[in-house]
Amino acid sequence: MDILFQIIIILASILLTFLVFVQNPKGGGLSSDFGSAQQLGGVQKTNNFIVKGTWTLASVIMLFSILLTLRNKPEVIEVEQPTQTEQPGQPTAPAGNE
Repeated sequence: MDILFQIIIILASILLTFLVFVQNPKGGGLSSDFGSAQQLGGVQKTNNFIVKGTWTLASVIMLFSILLTLRNKPEVIEVEQPTQTEQPGQPTAPAGNE
């Protein structure tokens, strides 16, 4: 199951990298390559798809990373402390001499 989560995270990361490279930070992006929205119908939706895809893939990466972390919690091992018969720093009385 952990391997499946890791594969999903890797694939989502690769796709997210591709979507980020396709976007244009100035707002042009992929839709500017096809012309204005008046010339070709539905191109405006390309940016919406890319933005939604970016947020979806980022959410998938975050969700599966958290799930993978929660599944791999280390087990708590309790260590027994050795019992002490004498308290340190307290003098002991010699046996037999009073």
